[in-house]
Amino acid sequence: MSPGEIVAALVIAAGLVGVVVQVLPGSVLVLAAIGVWAVMTGGAVAWAVFALGAVAIVIAAVGKYVLAGRGLTRAGVPGSTLVWGGLAGVVGFFVVPVVGLPLGFVGGVYLAQRIRDGGHAAAWAATLAAVRATGLTIVIELAGALVAASAWLVGVALT
Repeated sequence: MSPGEIVAALVIAAGLVGVVVQVLPGSVLVLAAIGVWAVMTGGAVAWAVFALGAVAIVIAAVGKYVLAGRGLTRAGVPGSTLVWGGLAGVVGFFVVPVVGLPLGFVGGVYLAQRIRDGGHAAAWAATLAAVRATGLTIVIELAGALVAASAWLVGVALT
């Protein structure tokens, strides 16, 4: 492996971690590393790998919003509740490093739904639906990033 490929591998690994931890723009890092590798390597194989990675990441990006949105709609969670949860997650990220983001999101969804509906049961059901949807989006995005990373590994072996 060349030094450039080692750097690309490290950035791809950081991107995969970023998908799971949701602090870094994971899929963007994976695709950017593959793109830089394709530019540096050149040739049909490198560009085919980049194209495959881009398609996998775009399909995952669209799929995660469609599937998560469908689940939240079925559970009766309005978009405004998710916005409040997201804002509380951002605040939580800065107040309590690392774990503040998920804690703030969950607390924000619960509080927003509790204020909206006035009861614990509805707020708790909305919170569980939002957490499930978030987990689903992470799994789908990770799948797309793993397909892209796997294509890159095959590309490295072929070039």
